[in-house]
Amino acid sequence: MSDNKKKAGSNNGTGERITPSFRPVQVEKAAPCQVNCANCGDIRGWIGIVAQRHKTGVSRDEALAQAWRVISDVNPFPATLGRICPHPCESHCNRSELDEPLAINAMERFLGDYGIAHDLPLPRFRSKEAKESVGVIGAGPSGLSFAYQMSRRGYPVTVYDAREKAGGMLRFGVPDYRLPQDILDAEIRKIIDLGIELKLDTKVGVDISLEELRSRHSSLYLGIGAQMGRGLPIPGGEGSSVWTGTDYLVHINSGDAVDTGKRVIVVGGGNTAVDAARCARRSGADVTILYRRSREEMPAIAHEIEDALEEGIELILLAAPVRLERNENGDLTAVLVQRMSLGEPDSSGRRSPVPLAGSEFSLPADTVIAAVSQVPVLDGLESLDHEGNWLVPDPLGALDNGIQVGGDAVNPGIAGQAIIQGRHAAEALHARLRGLKRELPAEPGFPEIRADKVRLASKVGSTAIHAPRLAAGERVASGMVEVTKSITESQFLAEVERCFSCGSCFGCEQCYMYCTSGCFTRLEEPHPGMYFTLNLDQCRECGKCIEVCPCGFLEIKQPADSVSSAENS
Repeated sequence: MSDNKKKAGSNNGTGERITPSFRPVQVEKAAPCQVNCANCGDIRGWIGIVAQRHKTGVSRDEALAQAWRVISDVNPFPATLGRICPHPCESHCNRSELDEPLAINAMERFLGDYGIAHDLPLPRFRSKEAKESVGVIGAGPSGLSFAYQMSRRGYPVTVYDAREKAGGMLRFGVPDYRLPQDILDAEIRKIIDLGIELKLDTKVGVDISLEELRSRHSSLYLGIGAQMGRGLPIPGGEGSSVWTGTDYLVHINSGDAVDTGKRVIVVGGGNTAVDAARCARRSGADVTILYRRSREEMPAIAHEIEDALEEGIELILLAAPVRLERNENGDLTAVLVQRMSLGEPDSSGRRSPVPLAGSEFSLPADTVIAAVSQVPVLDGLESLDHEGNWLVPDPLGALDNGIQVGGDAVNPGIAGQAIIQGRHAAEALHARLRGLKRELPAEPGFPEIRADKVRLASKVGSTAIHAPRLAAGERVASGMVEVTKSITESQFLAEVERCFSCGSCFGCEQCYMYCTSGCFTRLEEPHPGMYFTLNLDQCRECGKCIEVCPCGFLEIKQPADSVSSAENS
Protein backbone atom coordinates (compact mmCIF):
# COMPACT_ATOMS: atom_id res chain seq x y z
CA MET A 1 0.00 0.00 0.00
CA SER A 2 1.31 3.47 -0.85
CA ASP A 3 2.29 6.05 1.77
CA ASN A 4 -0.67 8.19 0.70
CA LYS A 5 -3.09 5.37 1.41
CA LYS A 6 -1.50 4.59 4.78
CA LYS A 7 -1.99 8.18 5.88
CA ALA A 8 -5.66 8.30 4.90
CA GLY A 9 -6.95 5.95 7.61
CA SER A 10 -6.26 7.53 10.99
CA ASN A 11 -7.56 8.31 14.44
CA ASN A 12 -9.13 11.74 14.94
CA GLY A 13 -7.74 12.05 18.47
CA THR A 14 -11.02 11.07 20.17
CA GLY A 15 -10.73 7.35 19.60
CA GLU A 16 -13.21 7.48 16.73
CA ARG A 17 -11.90 5.83 13.56
CA ILE A 18 -12.04 8.00 10.44
CA THR A 19 -13.23 6.13 7.35
CA PRO A 20 -10.45 6.13 4.73
CA SER A 21 -11.22 8.07 1.57
CA PHE A 22 -9.05 7.53 -1.49
CA ARG A 23 -10.79 9.82 -3.94
CA PRO A 24 -8.22 11.06 -6.47
CA VAL A 25 -7.50 14.58 -7.57
CA GLN A 26 -5.21 15.74 -10.38
CA VAL A 27 -2.55 18.06 -8.95
CA GLU A 28 0.34 19.32 -11.02
CA LYS A 29 3.64 19.56 -9.15
CA ALA A 30 6.85 21.41 -9.92
CA ALA A 31 9.62 19.14 -11.18
CA PRO A 32 12.97 19.60 -9.37
CA CYS A 33 14.77 20.16 -12.66
CA GLN A 34 12.57 23.17 -13.36
CA VAL A 35 12.79 24.55 -9.85
CA ASN A 36 16.58 24.46 -10.07
CA CYS A 37 16.94 25.71 -13.64
CA ALA A 38 19.02 28.91 -13.70
CA ASN A 39 16.87 30.21 -16.55
CA CYS A 40 13.45 29.07 -15.24
CA GLY A 41 12.98 26.85 -18.28
CA ASP A 42 10.06 24.42 -18.67
CA ILE A 43 12.36 21.41 -18.90
CA ARG A 44 9.65 18.84 -18.24
CA GLY A 45 7.46 20.59 -20.80
CA TRP A 46 9.84 20.51 -23.76
CA ILE A 47 10.96 16.97 -22.97
CA GLY A 48 7.32 15.90 -22.76
CA ILE A 49 6.43 17.36 -26.14
CA VAL A 50 8.91 15.00 -27.79
CA ALA A 51 8.53 11.99 -25.48
CA GLN A 52 4.73 12.06 -25.75
CA ARG A 53 4.46 12.89 -29.46
CA HIS A 54 2.95 9.48 -30.32
CA LYS A 55 0.16 10.06 -27.80
CA THR A 56 -0.60 13.60 -28.94
CA GLY A 57 -0.39 12.92 -32.69
CA VAL A 58 2.52 15.27 -33.32
CA SER A 59 5.16 14.36 -35.89
CA ARG A 60 8.78 13.97 -34.84
CA ASP A 61 9.95 17.07 -36.70
CA GLU A 62 7.11 19.21 -35.37
CA ALA A 63 7.73 17.93 -31.83
CA LEU A 64 11.41 18.87 -32.08
CA ALA A 65 10.50 22.32 -33.41
CA GLN A 66 7.90 22.83 -30.67
CA ALA A 67 10.40 21.78 -28.00
CA TRP A 68 12.95 24.25 -29.39
CA ARG A 69 10.35 27.02 -29.28
CA VAL A 70 9.49 26.26 -25.64
CA ILE A 71 13.13 26.73 -24.69
CA SER A 72 13.59 29.76 -26.92
CA ASP A 73 10.55 31.44 -25.43
CA VAL A 74 12.63 32.20 -22.32
CA ASN A 75 16.17 31.62 -23.63
CA PRO A 76 17.25 32.58 -27.17
CA PHE A 77 20.61 30.79 -26.63
CA PRO A 78 19.80 27.05 -26.26
CA ALA A 79 22.79 25.87 -28.32
CA THR A 80 25.05 28.21 -26.35
CA LEU A 81 23.82 27.34 -22.86
CA GLY A 82 23.69 23.69 -23.90
CA ARG A 83 27.47 23.97 -24.10
CA ILE A 84 28.45 26.17 -21.17
CA CYS A 85 25.73 25.97 -18.50
CA PRO A 86 26.79 24.12 -15.31
CA HIS A 87 23.31 22.48 -15.46
CA PRO A 88 22.22 22.50 -11.78
CA CYS A 89 18.95 21.01 -13.06
CA GLU A 90 20.63 17.64 -13.53
CA SER A 91 21.95 17.41 -9.98
CA HIS A 92 18.36 17.67 -8.71
CA CYS A 93 16.78 15.22 -11.18
CA ASN A 94 14.62 12.62 -9.40
CA ARG A 95 15.84 9.97 -11.82
CA SER A 96 19.22 9.97 -10.04
CA GLU A 97 17.52 8.02 -7.23
CA LEU A 98 17.08 5.16 -9.71
CA ASP A 99 20.24 5.30 -11.84
CA GLU A 100 21.49 8.50 -13.49
CA PRO A 101 19.90 11.94 -13.96
CA LEU A 102 18.64 12.88 -17.40
CA ALA A 103 21.22 14.40 -19.72
CA ILE A 104 19.30 17.67 -19.81
CA ASN A 105 22.23 19.81 -20.90
CA ALA A 106 23.07 17.53 -23.83
CA MET A 107 19.40 17.48 -24.87
CA GLU A 108 19.14 21.27 -24.74
CA ARG A 109 22.28 21.51 -26.85
CA PHE A 110 20.83 19.07 -29.40
CA LEU A 111 17.67 21.16 -29.72
CA GLY A 112 19.70 24.36 -30.02
CA ASP A 113 21.76 22.85 -32.82
CA TYR A 114 18.53 21.56 -34.40
CA GLY A 115 17.11 25.08 -34.42
CA ILE A 116 20.25 26.37 -36.14
CA ALA A 117 20.42 23.55 -38.69
CA HIS A 118 16.74 23.94 -39.62
CA ASP A 119 16.85 27.76 -39.55
CA LEU A 120 13.97 27.99 -37.09
CA PRO A 121 12.96 31.62 -36.40
CA LEU A 122 12.61 32.83 -32.84
CA PRO A 123 8.97 32.93 -31.67
CA ARG A 124 7.21 36.30 -31.75
CA PHE A 125 4.13 37.52 -29.95
CA ARG A 126 1.20 38.65 -32.05
CA SER A 127 1.53 42.20 -30.82
CA LYS A 128 0.83 45.51 -32.47
CA GLU A 129 3.89 47.51 -33.40
CA ALA A 130 4.80 49.73 -30.47
CA LYS A 131 5.94 53.33 -30.82
CA GLU A 132 8.24 53.46 -27.78
CA SER A 133 11.86 53.12 -28.85
CA VAL A 134 14.13 51.00 -26.65
CA GLY A 135 17.91 51.30 -26.42
CA VAL A 136 20.18 48.58 -25.05
CA ILE A 137 23.77 49.24 -23.95
CA GLY A 138 25.76 46.03 -24.19
CA ALA A 139 25.35 43.11 -26.60
CA GLY A 140 26.11 40.36 -24.10
CA PRO A 141 23.70 37.65 -22.90
CA SER A 142 21.66 39.96 -20.66
CA GLY A 143 21.38 42.81 -23.17
CA LEU A 144 20.51 40.52 -26.09
CA SER A 145 17.96 38.64 -23.98
CA PHE A 146 16.27 41.93 -23.11
CA ALA A 147 16.43 43.10 -26.74
CA TYR A 148 14.88 39.84 -27.93
CA GLN A 149 11.99 39.98 -25.47
CA MET A 150 11.20 43.60 -26.32
CA SER A 151 11.53 43.16 -30.09
CA ARG A 152 9.25 40.13 -30.18
CA ARG A 153 6.63 42.26 -28.42
CA GLY A 154 6.74 44.78 -31.25
CA TYR A 155 9.11 47.46 -29.87
CA PRO A 156 11.79 49.07 -32.05
CA VAL A 157 15.11 48.15 -30.41
CA THR A 158 18.66 49.42 -30.95
CA VAL A 159 21.60 47.67 -29.31
CA TYR A 160 24.91 49.50 -28.77
CA ASP A 161 28.18 47.73 -27.99
CA ALA A 162 31.73 48.99 -27.63
CA ARG A 163 33.31 45.96 -29.27
CA GLU A 164 33.53 45.00 -32.93
CA LYS A 165 31.31 41.92 -32.48
CA ALA A 166 28.25 41.16 -30.38
CA GLY A 167 28.21 38.51 -27.67
CA GLY A 168 29.94 40.10 -24.69
CA MET A 169 31.63 37.59 -22.41
CA LEU A 170 30.03 34.73 -24.37
CA ARG A 171 32.30 35.69 -27.25
CA PHE A 172 35.31 37.22 -25.52
CA GLY A 173 35.31 35.30 -22.23
CA VAL A 174 34.46 31.72 -23.21
CA PRO A 175 37.10 29.86 -25.27
CA ASP A 176 36.19 28.34 -28.62
CA TYR A 177 36.89 24.80 -27.38
CA ARG A 178 33.82 25.25 -25.15
CA LEU A 179 31.71 27.51 -27.37
CA PRO A 180 32.55 27.74 -31.08
CA GLN A 181 31.96 31.24 -32.41
CA ASP A 182 29.88 30.04 -35.35
CA ILE A 183 27.32 28.63 -32.89
CA LEU A 184 27.17 31.94 -31.02
CA ASP A 185 26.98 33.86 -34.32
CA ALA A 186 24.01 31.77 -35.46
CA GLU A 187 22.01 32.37 -32.29
CA ILE A 188 22.79 36.10 -32.24
CA ARG A 189 21.74 36.30 -35.87
CA LYS A 190 18.31 34.90 -35.00
CA ILE A 191 17.86 37.68 -32.43
CA ILE A 192 18.99 40.44 -34.80
CA ASP A 193 16.74 39.04 -37.55
CA LEU A 194 13.73 40.11 -35.50
CA GLY A 195 14.48 43.61 -36.77
CA ILE A 196 16.86 44.81 -34.08
CA GLU A 197 19.35 47.49 -35.06
CA LEU A 198 22.88 46.66 -33.91
CA LYS A 199 25.47 49.43 -33.55
CA LEU A 200 28.95 48.04 -32.86
CA ASP A 201 32.18 49.91 -32.07
CA THR A 202 30.03 52.42 -30.17
CA LYS A 203 31.28 53.25 -26.70
CA VAL A 204 28.99 55.15 -24.36
CA GLY A 205 30.79 58.15 -22.94
CA VAL A 206 33.10 58.36 -25.93
CA ASP A 207 31.17 57.86 -29.17
CA ILE A 208 27.79 58.74 -27.68
CA SER A 209 26.71 60.18 -24.33
CA LEU A 210 24.16 58.75 -21.95
CA GLU A 211 22.17 61.95 -22.35
CA GLU A 212 22.03 61.47 -26.12
CA LEU A 213 20.77 57.92 -25.67
CA ARG A 214 18.09 59.16 -23.27
CA SER A 215 16.91 61.60 -25.91
CA ARG A 216 16.79 58.92 -28.61
CA HIS A 217 14.90 56.26 -26.68
CA SER A 218 11.93 56.03 -24.38
CA SER A 219 13.72 53.47 -22.21
CA LEU A 220 17.25 52.14 -21.78
CA TYR A 221 18.59 48.81 -20.58
CA LEU A 222 22.16 48.39 -19.37
CA GLY A 223 23.71 44.99 -19.95
CA ILE A 224 27.32 46.13 -19.83
CA GLY A 225 28.67 43.10 -17.97
CA ALA A 226 31.77 43.02 -15.77
CA GLN A 227 34.58 42.77 -18.27
CA MET A 228 37.43 44.57 -16.48
CA GLY A 229 39.68 42.17 -14.61
CA ARG A 230 41.47 43.20 -11.45
CA GLY A 231 45.21 42.73 -11.09
CA LEU A 232 47.29 41.50 -8.19
CA PRO A 233 47.88 44.15 -5.47
CA ILE A 234 51.24 42.67 -4.50
CA PRO A 235 54.86 43.74 -5.06
CA GLY A 236 55.84 43.19 -8.70
CA GLY A 237 52.22 42.89 -9.83
CA GLU A 238 52.33 46.01 -12.02
CA GLY A 239 55.17 44.97 -14.32
CA SER A 240 55.38 43.12 -17.63
CA SER A 241 54.21 39.54 -18.27
CA VAL A 242 51.16 39.95 -16.03
CA TRP A 243 47.68 39.62 -17.53
CA THR A 244 44.22 39.80 -16.09
CA GLY A 245 42.17 36.73 -16.94
CA THR A 246 39.62 38.74 -18.92
CA ASP A 247 42.25 40.56 -21.02
CA TYR A 248 44.06 37.33 -21.77
CA LEU A 249 40.86 35.58 -22.91
CA VAL A 250 39.84 38.58 -25.05
CA HIS A 251 43.13 38.29 -26.94
CA ILE A 252 42.83 34.52 -27.28
CA ASN A 253 39.21 34.67 -28.48
CA SER A 254 40.09 37.47 -30.91
CA GLY A 255 42.69 35.22 -32.52
CA ASP A 256 45.67 37.27 -31.33
CA ALA A 257 49.02 35.58 -30.74
CA VAL A 258 49.94 35.68 -27.06
CA ASP A 259 53.47 34.71 -26.04
CA THR A 260 53.29 33.46 -22.47
CA GLY A 261 56.59 31.64 -22.40
CA LYS A 262 56.94 28.12 -21.06
CA ARG A 263 55.86 28.57 -17.42
CA VAL A 264 52.45 30.10 -16.67
CA ILE A 265 50.94 30.70 -13.23
CA VAL A 266 47.19 31.36 -13.06
CA VAL A 267 45.81 32.86 -9.87
CA GLY A 268 42.15 32.21 -9.05
CA GLY A 269 39.58 29.42 -8.78
CA GLY A 270 36.68 30.55 -10.96
CA ASN A 271 35.69 29.76 -14.52
CA THR A 272 37.86 32.56 -15.92
CA ALA A 273 40.90 31.11 -14.17
CA VAL A 274 40.27 27.58 -15.43
CA ASP A 275 39.51 28.80 -18.98
CA ALA A 276 42.70 30.88 -19.04
CA ALA A 277 44.75 27.97 -17.72
CA ARG A 278 43.41 25.57 -20.32
CA CYS A 279 44.04 28.10 -23.12
CA ALA A 280 47.63 28.59 -21.95
CA ARG A 281 48.08 24.83 -21.81
CA ARG A 282 46.97 24.60 -25.44
CA SER A 283 49.72 27.04 -26.38
CA GLY A 284 52.27 24.55 -25.11
CA ALA A 285 52.98 26.06 -21.68
CA ASP A 286 53.34 24.25 -18.39
CA VAL A 287 50.50 25.69 -16.31
CA THR A 288 49.88 25.89 -12.57
CA ILE A 289 46.72 27.22 -10.92
CA LEU A 290 47.05 28.78 -7.47
CA TYR A 291 43.88 28.93 -5.38
CA ARG A 292 43.83 30.23 -1.83
CA ARG A 293 41.01 27.99 -0.59
CA SER A 294 40.25 24.27 -0.87
CA ARG A 295 38.87 22.40 -3.88
CA GLU A 296 35.37 22.42 -2.34
CA GLU A 297 35.31 26.23 -2.35
CA MET A 298 36.38 26.61 -5.99
CA PRO A 299 33.56 28.38 -7.83
CA ALA A 300 34.55 27.00 -11.25
CA ILE A 301 32.37 24.33 -12.88
CA ALA A 302 33.45 20.99 -11.40
CA HIS A 303 33.87 19.10 -14.66
CA GLU A 304 35.93 21.97 -16.11
CA ILE A 305 38.35 21.60 -13.18
CA GLU A 306 38.55 17.86 -13.85
CA ASP A 307 39.24 18.54 -17.53
CA ALA A 308 42.04 20.94 -16.60
CA LEU A 309 43.68 18.33 -14.38
CA GLU A 310 43.34 15.68 -17.10
CA GLU A 311 45.07 18.05 -19.52
CA GLY A 312 48.15 18.22 -17.31
CA ILE A 313 47.48 21.46 -15.43
CA GLU A 314 48.77 21.49 -11.85
CA LEU A 315 46.41 22.72 -9.14
CA ILE A 316 47.96 24.00 -5.90
CA LEU A 317 45.31 24.61 -3.27
CA LEU A 318 45.49 26.72 -0.11
CA ALA A 319 48.17 28.90 -1.68
CA ALA A 320 48.32 32.56 -2.72
CA PRO A 321 50.99 34.75 -4.35
CA VAL A 322 52.62 37.37 -2.13
CA ARG A 323 55.26 38.75 -4.49
CA LEU A 324 56.26 38.56 -8.14
CA GLU A 325 60.01 38.30 -8.42
CA ARG A 326 61.86 40.07 -11.24
CA ASN A 327 65.46 40.33 -12.42
CA GLU A 328 67.48 43.51 -12.84
CA ASN A 329 65.80 44.13 -16.23
CA GLY A 330 62.34 43.90 -14.72
CA ASP A 331 61.59 40.55 -16.34
CA LEU A 332 59.36 38.17 -14.42
CA THR A 333 61.26 35.16 -13.07
CA ALA A 334 59.21 33.62 -10.27
CA VAL A 335 56.20 33.89 -7.98
CA LEU A 336 56.65 33.82 -4.22
CA VAL A 337 53.74 31.83 -2.79
CA GLN A 338 52.45 31.50 0.75
CA ARG A 339 50.49 28.58 2.16
CA MET A 340 47.04 29.19 3.63
CA SER A 341 44.72 27.56 6.14
CA LEU A 342 40.97 28.01 6.32
CA GLY A 343 39.42 30.15 9.04
CA GLU A 344 35.86 31.24 9.72
CA PRO A 345 33.38 31.82 6.84
CA ASP A 346 33.40 35.28 5.27
CA SER A 347 30.56 37.24 3.61
CA SER A 348 30.56 34.82 0.65
CA GLY A 349 29.81 31.91 2.97
CA ARG A 350 33.16 30.31 2.23
CA ARG A 351 35.84 29.85 4.87
CA SER A 352 38.38 32.65 4.88
CA PRO A 353 41.99 31.92 3.85
CA VAL A 354 44.47 32.62 6.65
CA PRO A 355 48.20 33.00 5.76
CA LEU A 356 50.59 30.58 7.43
CA ALA A 357 53.73 32.33 8.65
CA GLY A 358 57.01 30.90 7.34
CA SER A 359 55.35 28.78 4.66
CA GLU A 360 56.57 30.71 1.61
CA PHE A 361 57.96 28.91 -1.43
CA SER A 362 58.92 30.00 -4.95
CA LEU A 363 57.57 28.89 -8.35
CA PRO A 364 59.45 29.81 -11.55
CA ALA A 365 57.24 31.76 -13.96
CA ASP A 366 57.35 33.49 -17.35
CA THR A 367 53.76 34.77 -17.20
CA VAL A 368 51.18 35.32 -14.48
CA ILE A 369 47.45 35.49 -15.27
CA ALA A 370 45.37 37.07 -12.48
CA ALA A 371 41.79 35.80 -12.58
CA VAL A 372 40.73 36.82 -9.10
CA SER A 373 37.78 39.12 -9.84
CA GLN A 374 36.27 41.42 -12.43
CA VAL A 375 34.13 44.53 -12.32
CA PRO A 376 31.99 46.64 -14.68
CA VAL A 377 33.42 49.64 -16.52
CA LEU A 378 31.20 52.63 -15.73
CA ASP A 379 32.87 55.18 -18.01
CA GLY A 380 30.14 57.51 -19.21
CA LEU A 381 27.65 56.07 -16.71
CA GLU A 382 29.01 57.61 -13.50
CA SER A 383 25.83 59.63 -12.95
CA LEU A 384 23.84 56.45 -12.32
CA ASP A 385 23.32 55.00 -8.84
CA HIS A 386 26.30 52.80 -8.01
CA GLU A 387 28.48 51.54 -5.19
CA GLY A 388 32.09 51.41 -6.31
CA ASN A 389 32.02 49.78 -9.73
CA TRP A 390 28.64 48.11 -9.24
CA LEU A 391 25.27 49.47 -10.35
CA VAL A 392 22.50 49.34 -7.72
CA PRO A 393 18.97 48.78 -9.12
CA ASP A 394 15.70 48.16 -7.30
CA PRO A 395 14.21 44.61 -7.13
CA LEU A 396 12.69 45.02 -10.61
CA GLY A 397 16.03 46.02 -12.12
CA ALA A 398 15.32 49.77 -12.39
CA LEU A 399 18.04 52.37 -11.73
CA ASP A 400 15.89 55.43 -12.26
CA ASN A 401 13.02 56.50 -14.46
CA GLY A 402 13.57 55.00 -17.89
CA ILE A 403 16.76 53.02 -17.15
CA GLN A 404 17.01 49.34 -16.17
CA VAL A 405 20.01 47.13 -15.60
CA GLY A 406 20.82 43.43 -15.34
CA GLY A 407 23.50 40.80 -15.74
CA ASP A 408 27.04 40.92 -14.39
CA ALA A 409 26.94 44.72 -13.94
CA VAL A 410 24.75 44.05 -10.89
CA ASN A 411 26.02 40.72 -9.65
CA PRO A 412 28.37 38.36 -11.52
CA GLY A 413 26.87 34.97 -12.24
CA ILE A 414 26.40 32.37 -14.93
CA ALA A 415 25.05 33.25 -18.38
CA GLY A 416 21.65 31.72 -17.63
CA GLN A 417 21.13 34.18 -14.78
CA ALA A 418 22.05 37.12 -17.01
CA ILE A 419 19.56 35.92 -19.64
CA ILE A 420 16.71 35.61 -17.16
CA GLN A 421 17.45 39.07 -15.71
CA GLY A 422 17.16 40.51 -19.21
CA ARG A 423 13.85 38.71 -19.71
CA HIS A 424 12.41 39.83 -16.38
CA ALA A 425 13.42 43.42 -17.08
CA ALA A 426 11.73 43.29 -20.49
CA GLU A 427 8.54 41.85 -18.99
CA ALA A 428 8.52 44.58 -16.35
CA LEU A 429 9.09 47.34 -18.90
CA HIS A 430 6.43 46.01 -21.26
CA ALA A 431 3.94 45.88 -18.39
CA ARG A 432 4.73 49.46 -17.40
CA LEU A 433 4.49 50.80 -20.96
CA ARG A 434 1.20 48.98 -21.64
CA GLY A 435 -0.32 49.66 -18.21
CA LEU A 436 -0.35 45.98 -17.25
CA LYS A 437 0.06 44.61 -13.75
CA ARG A 438 3.56 43.27 -13.18
CA GLU A 439 4.69 41.84 -9.89
CA LEU A 440 8.12 40.69 -8.77
CA PRO A 441 9.25 37.48 -10.49
CA ALA A 442 7.12 34.76 -8.95
CA GLU A 443 8.22 31.63 -7.20
CA PRO A 444 7.03 28.32 -8.69
CA GLY A 445 3.25 28.09 -8.40
CA PHE A 446 3.19 24.39 -7.60
CA PRO A 447 4.70 22.34 -4.78
CA GLU A 448 7.95 20.59 -5.71
CA ILE A 449 7.71 16.83 -6.09
CA ARG A 450 10.51 14.69 -4.72
CA ALA A 451 11.63 11.20 -5.73
CA ASP A 452 9.67 9.44 -2.97
CA LYS A 453 6.42 10.58 -4.64
CA VAL A 454 7.45 9.19 -8.04
CA ARG A 455 7.02 5.47 -8.80
CA LEU A 456 10.59 4.86 -9.90
CA ALA A 457 9.92 1.14 -10.36
CA SER A 458 7.64 1.95 -13.30
CA LYS A 459 10.69 2.36 -15.55
CA VAL A 460 13.56 -0.01 -16.24
CA GLY A 461 16.95 1.23 -15.07
CA SER A 462 19.16 2.67 -17.80
CA THR A 463 22.21 4.88 -18.02
CA ALA A 464 22.01 8.40 -19.38
CA ILE A 465 23.31 9.38 -22.78
CA HIS A 466 26.82 10.81 -22.51
CA ALA A 467 28.03 13.14 -25.26
CA PRO A 468 31.26 12.01 -26.97
CA ARG A 469 34.37 13.92 -25.88
CA LEU A 470 37.96 14.17 -27.04
CA ALA A 471 40.57 12.54 -24.82
CA ALA A 472 42.77 14.85 -22.76
CA GLY A 473 45.87 14.60 -24.95
CA GLU A 474 43.84 15.13 -28.09
CA ARG A 475 42.10 18.14 -26.53
CA VAL A 476 45.41 19.86 -25.83
CA ALA A 477 46.91 18.98 -29.22
CA SER A 478 43.79 20.15 -31.09
CA GLY A 479 43.97 23.70 -29.72
CA MET A 480 40.61 25.45 -29.90
CA VAL A 481 38.69 22.54 -31.47
CA GLU A 482 35.46 21.90 -29.55
CA VAL A 483 36.08 19.15 -27.00
CA THR A 484 32.50 17.88 -26.54
CA LYS A 485 30.28 16.83 -29.42
CA SER A 486 26.51 16.93 -29.73
CA ILE A 487 24.43 13.81 -29.22
CA THR A 488 22.62 12.34 -32.23
CA GLU A 489 18.90 12.56 -32.89
CA SER A 490 18.43 8.87 -32.04
CA GLN A 491 20.27 9.41 -28.74
CA PHE A 492 18.08 12.43 -27.99
CA LEU A 493 14.88 10.49 -28.72
CA ALA A 494 16.06 7.66 -26.47
CA GLU A 495 16.98 10.04 -23.64
CA VAL A 496 13.60 11.81 -23.50
CA GLU A 497 11.99 8.41 -22.84
CA ARG A 498 13.89 8.22 -19.55
CA CYS A 499 11.96 11.20 -18.13
CA PHE A 500 9.37 10.42 -15.44
CA SER A 501 7.49 13.67 -16.17
CA CYS A 502 7.57 14.24 -12.41
CA GLY A 503 4.35 15.86 -11.22
CA SER A 504 2.64 16.01 -14.63
CA CYS A 505 0.55 13.43 -16.49
CA PHE A 506 2.28 11.82 -19.46
CA GLY A 507 -0.64 9.66 -20.64
CA CYS A 508 0.49 6.23 -19.43
CA GLU A 509 -3.21 5.25 -18.97
CA GLN A 510 -2.57 3.26 -15.80
CA CYS A 511 -5.33 5.13 -13.95
CA TYR A 512 -7.75 4.57 -16.84
CA MET A 513 -7.01 0.84 -17.02
CA TYR A 514 -7.24 0.17 -13.28
CA CYS A 515 -10.38 2.22 -12.62
CA THR A 516 -13.45 -0.05 -12.65
CA SER A 517 -15.85 2.84 -12.08
CA GLY A 518 -15.22 4.71 -15.33
CA CYS A 519 -14.04 7.90 -13.59
CA PHE A 520 -11.42 8.70 -16.22
CA THR A 521 -12.44 9.92 -19.67
CA ARG A 522 -9.94 10.41 -22.50
CA LEU A 523 -9.67 13.90 -23.92
CA GLU A 524 -10.30 14.21 -27.65
CA GLU A 525 -7.34 16.58 -27.96
CA PRO A 526 -4.79 15.54 -25.32
CA HIS A 527 -1.58 17.42 -24.66
CA PRO A 528 1.38 16.89 -22.34
CA GLY A 529 0.12 17.18 -18.78
CA MET A 530 -3.53 16.52 -19.56
CA TYR A 531 -4.92 13.32 -21.06
CA PHE A 532 -8.04 12.56 -19.00
CA THR A 533 -10.90 14.35 -17.34
CA LEU A 534 -11.93 13.11 -13.92
CA ASN A 535 -15.52 12.52 -12.78
CA LEU A 536 -15.84 11.14 -9.25
CA ASP A 537 -19.62 10.57 -9.20
CA GLN A 538 -19.12 6.80 -9.44
CA CYS A 539 -15.77 6.67 -7.62
CA ARG A 540 -15.49 3.70 -5.23
CA GLU A 541 -12.60 5.37 -3.40
CA CYS A 542 -10.35 2.34 -3.77
CA GLY A 543 -7.29 4.52 -4.39
CA LYS A 544 -5.80 2.17 -6.99
CA CYS A 545 -5.38 4.96 -9.54
CA ILE A 546 -3.31 6.95 -7.05
CA GLU A 547 -1.22 3.91 -6.23
CA VAL A 548 -0.32 3.12 -9.86
CA CYS A 549 0.26 6.72 -11.02
CA PRO A 550 3.98 6.75 -11.91
CA CYS A 551 4.54 10.51 -11.99
CA GLY A 552 2.78 11.65 -8.80
CA PHE A 553 0.12 13.62 -10.68
CA LEU A 554 -2.75 11.94 -8.81
CA GLU A 555 -3.09 12.33 -5.07
CA ILE A 556 -5.75 11.83 -2.40
CA LYS A 557 -8.47 14.44 -2.46
CA GLN A 558 -8.82 15.90 1.02
CA PRO A 559 -12.44 16.27 2.27
CA ALA A 560 -13.49 19.88 2.70
CA ASP A 561 -14.04 19.48 6.43
CA SER A 562 -10.58 17.95 6.85
CA VAL A 563 -9.02 20.80 4.95
CA SER A 564 -10.82 23.44 6.99
CA SER A 565 -9.91 21.66 10.23
CA ALA A 566 -6.28 21.53 9.19
CA GLU A 567 -6.32 25.20 8.28
CA ASN A 568 -7.83 26.12 11.64
CA SER A 569 -5.46 23.97 13.65
